[in-house]
Amino acid sequence: MENTSNKKVNVKFMTELALLIAIIIIMALTPIGYIRTPIIVLTLITIPVAVGAIIMGPLGGAICGLTFGLTSLYMAMTAPSAMMGAFMAVNPFLAAVLCIVPRVLDGWLCALIYQGLRKVTKNNPVTYYIAGISCPVLNTVLFMSTLVLFFYNCEFVVNLRNNLGVTNAFAFVIAVVGVQALIEALCCGLVSGFVSQQLNRVLKR
Repeated sequence: MENTSNKKVNVKFMTELALLIAIIIIMALTPIGYIRTPIIVLTLITIPVAVGAIIMGPLGGAICGLTFGLTSLYMAMTAPSAMMGAFMAVNPFLAAVLCIVPRVLDGWLCALIYQGLRKVTKNNPVTYYIAGISCPVLNTVLFMSTLVLFFYNCEFVVNLRNNLGVTNAFAFVIAVVGVQALIEALCCGLVSGFVSQQLNRVLKR
């Protein structure tokens, strides 16, 4: 009986994961997932990543984050923003790391945040929204931190810093993604929090 129960759980996990991966890929390949600006690309793909992290735990979150990262790398190779195109020209390997690693950590950490808050708040509904908001925030922080680590002194970023009139890494990050990151965090966080809460009710977790 225990083996049968474990198999059912595994099949359920894989089915839910496959659906989320499909959603991420569809969003990545359509205008729904990426909103282009002259400098960077805003993404709404943190919504299914956050949902996966909240309802499927750290492993599911990390896999959804990996899928997000791979789609980001695909976009960097096929239709890059001005910034990502410059990074690919400077160092394709580090650009690939920039696309993938922060997104894997994003999904994994979002799940850990949700699980930690759930224990403290006794599954208060606000937990879903805090965890949902943490996903786009973490995505921005991890991505921009890695960008600064790898590419802060490359020609494209130096020119951008001069155009923006900033003199340090923190000011550069705020100038590039400040308002956009706030809008993304609110939109993605509220949507993913609501969807996750409803899915957990339907799935009776």
